[in-house]
Amino acid sequence: MPYTLFIADLHLSAQRPDITQAFLAFLQQQAPAADALYILGDLFEVWIGDDNPEPLLATLAQAIKQLSEHIPVYFIHGNRDFLLKQAYAKRAGMTLLPPHQVIDLYGTPTLIMHGDSLCTLDIKYQKFRRWWDQPWWQSLMLSLPLWYRQHLAAKARRKSAQAKASYQASGSASIMDVTPEEVPRVMAQYGVQHLIHGHTHRPAVHELTVNGLAAKRYVLGDWYTQSSYLKVSAAAWQLFFQPLPTEPASQ
Repeated sequence: MPYTLFIADLHLSAQRPDITQAFLAFLQQQAPAADALYILGDLFEVWIGDDNPEPLLATLAQAIKQLSEHIPVYFIHGNRDFLLKQAYAKRAGMTLLPPHQVIDLYGTPTLIMHGDSLCTLDIKYQKFRRWWDQPWWQSLMLSLPLWYRQHLAAKARRKSAQAKASYQASGSASIMDVTPEEVPRVMAQYGVQHLIHGHTHRPAVHELTVNGLAAKRYVLGDWYTQSSYLKVSAAAWQLFFQPLPTEPASQ
């Protein structure tokens, strides 16, 4: 039966070859038989520009490109890779989509997104998000020397880790999750009863009501401890999880 695959929050980096190995295996084993693959953001741990010469990025672009010669591969930016532009997307054979996109999944209109825009209670993050979402700000960042972008990215990751630790220590970690009232509002805005997103690293299927009708929200899992993907067919919507490989990937 035909099916479509969704992934998010792999946070690929040279520091986690086990995740890279799992992703390459996924591209070779699960993905080729699909109708399409949708990557809903944070494919990379950090993205400092399409001009980054890191060998891992070339390896990944080649692997995704090989898949794209058989099925379409779509990409929605996350908060870690929002600076990924058309140059790398072309190298990888990916089609860039807007932050919010409604697609038809075997007769079911479905909204897909990264999911960070739903976390409206995280005021500090949303303020930062409004900045980096501006084209002029992105152009400014990409005009900086590569070494300085690397420095800024490392600094941003440290601040993000500190903020997360602070929320957890204060018992307010729920701020980093979606705002319950925001989900049905956005789904109603786009006229859908199904939503797929990532970002929160809390994989689950949530039932809710939108405009008086039953609705579902599918949250994709991260790849820190296992590979995770959503498989959608006309008959079933299923979240899958597989242990990460124990052998390091060769780069």
